[in-house]
Amino acid sequence: MSIEVQVGKMTVEIPDAELSVRFSRSSGPGGQNVNKTDSRVELSLDIANSPSIPTHLKERTEERISSRLVDGVLTVASSENRSQLKNRQAAEKRMAEVLTAAFAPPAPKRRKTKPSRSAVDKRIKGKKRRGETKRLRRSVDD
Repeated sequence: MSIEVQVGKMTVEIPDAELSVRFSRSSGPGGQNVNKTDSRVELSLDIANSPSIPTHLKERTEERISSRLVDGVLTVASSENRSQLKNRQAAEKRMAEVLTAAFAPPAPKRRKTKPSRSAVDKRIKGKKRRGETKRLRRSVDD
């Protein structure tokens, strides 16, 4: 089962061969079952050396999720289910979500706009009215 990530009109497919899966004892629900089975799943992807991720997406990903990468490797863990299979599916889903957010194109730059003349006038009139109110509250010392 591979991970598919939609990037605009393009789809990036990461095959299972590039994913590294590790199982360990979970601390989540399951009672004694947790103490006997390796149901926790850690899914790792070496983004820096992945041939299925285009270069421009690698650079964008390394910029955006650099805090989550360890030597160019993204690791996602799941231990919320009792079943190893369900935890693996959850980890794959989480990996896809992280990659989708990392691959997303940057938001368009904001075009600067000027406030309208009436908005500026309204703001200035409000400031003058407030200043007048404060001036009238002052005590007159002669």
